[in-house]
Amino acid sequence: QLQLVESGGDLVQPGGSLRLSCAASGFTLDYYAIGWFRQAPGKEREGVSCISRSGHSKVYANSVKGRFTISRDNAKNTVYLQMNSLKPEDTAVYYCAADYGCPTGESTYWGRGALVTVSS
Repeated sequence: QLQLVESGGDLVQPGGSLRLSCAASGFTLDYYAIGWFRQAPGKEREGVSCISRSGHSKVYANSVKGRFTISRDNAKNTVYLQMNSLKPEDTAVYYCAADYGCPTGESTYWGRGALVTVSS
């Protein structure tokens, strides 16, 4: 069974940091680009970041550029999203997705999400 599982979501104070993980089971992440998305309460899902299969190409939403860093460890079949200088507006459920190019809303493989809450 092909699965993506996010972990690392938590409650953190503004200015704090978290690292999300996206682990794959049942397939090898080497062949896929991985994207992180988020959906805040009452808002549409938005793309946050994407990393290419090789890890050499990375893209970020303007809202997280300079604060978030995406990386991958293909040996561990895992992709990470390091989130620094967190703001209350970063509060959302974060999802990872896999596709042959940067994932879109139409991509097939999705995790179930990890809740990140930024609040004092």
